[in-house]
Amino acid sequence: MTNRDLALVVVAAGQGQRLGAGIPKAFVDLVGRPLLTHAIESIIALPDLAQLIIAVPETHLVEAAEIGAELIGDLPIAFDVVLGGETRQGSISNALAELIPEAKVVLVHDAARALAPTSLFASVAGAVRETQLSSLPVMRVVDTIKRIDGETVLETIDREVLRSAQTPQGFVAAHLVAAYGAAESDFTDDAALMQAAGHQIFAVPGDERAFKITTPADLAAAELRFSGKPAGYKTGIGTDVHRFTEDAGKPLYLGTIIWPGERGLDGHSDGDAVSHAIVDALLSAAGLGDIGSNFGVDRPEFSGANGKVFIEGALELLKTAGYRVENVAVQIIGNRPKVAPHRGAVEAALQSILGAPVSLGATTTDGLGFLGNTEGVAAVATALLAKSEPVTGPEGRLES
Repeated sequence: MTNRDLALVVVAAGQGQRLGAGIPKAFVDLVGRPLLTHAIESIIALPDLAQLIIAVPETHLVEAAEIGAELIGDLPIAFDVVLGGETRQGSISNALAELIPEAKVVLVHDAARALAPTSLFASVAGAVRETQLSSLPVMRVVDTIKRIDGETVLETIDREVLRSAQTPQGFVAAHLVAAYGAAESDFTDDAALMQAAGHQIFAVPGDERAFKITTPADLAAAELRFSGKPAGYKTGIGTDVHRFTEDAGKPLYLGTIIWPGERGLDGHSDGDAVSHAIVDALLSAAGLGDIGSNFGVDRPEFSGANGKVFIEGALELLKTAGYRVENVAVQIIGNRPKVAPHRGAVEAALQSILGAPVSLGATTTDGLGFLGNTEGVAAVATALLAKSEPVTGPEGRLES
């Protein structure tokens, strides 16, 4: 029979401001389930687990309790949820106050390292039992490390003696409780606190899956591990065509800016085929209809409007729906105008509005059709969107 002598403290009280999700990091979804759920699933697979303690913000005490209870079910594991402190150290101190007497080894783990495998927990706990030392999983540093002073590089540090620390970090329970009780300073991790208390730290091999999810890019990397493609990303295509106008005084607008010396395009607005194709691509990616259904010709306020108006309107719809623009590419099709002299100005103008990279290209139809006869201009755009958080009002309703 397995001796259940292991307690695991999961720190899940961080607000995750760099992740920008608007909720505590541990409760951000990763392929449809909170990071905390993924972390707990690996933990409860440990055959020697006697107790699980989760430290969370006050706003998420109930949700954490429900997640843990559902996953643990009938397993013989004591389960507690405690209020997180103002610091990581405060959260762990609150958790240690709930340790059961059976717990001889304690592992402390960050919920942000949600993909840490069960094998890593077992390895760290085994090292504590074997050595009776505090045990820390570490990873080799692969980049060349420089020590700097301001903007001056002072020296290159030997990376062979450097390691990056991970969690879970493991300890003899009595040693960790005593060190926390005597701590007078705040430390960035538990190994540092134990070292300051005079304990030797034993290094064990870490695991690349235990990387910390801190930024949206980290979350995207975690999603890739599950699906092989970035979850929450959407692509859309938009097209638009306008004929050249007979009005000699109407300027040509493409990409929201005037192209001097060129004949303008007919249209209810300014005839900006580039901007209109981009709007259709954005709305298509988000499943929000098209430019006609949102900014139709029956709307007198859009008569003669610049393409910027429609792009900014589309961006507001995307924000409300919880999307941000990652990239836009657009191609002009036609014999004229010549794109090269204006490419930089158009890309800069559109990037300023969209807040994302924009690339502009051009092609012809080899003299075929109305475009080949220089009767008008067509544009085809593609857009890549990423899922963010929808904008909600004070009562939780989507803002319009």
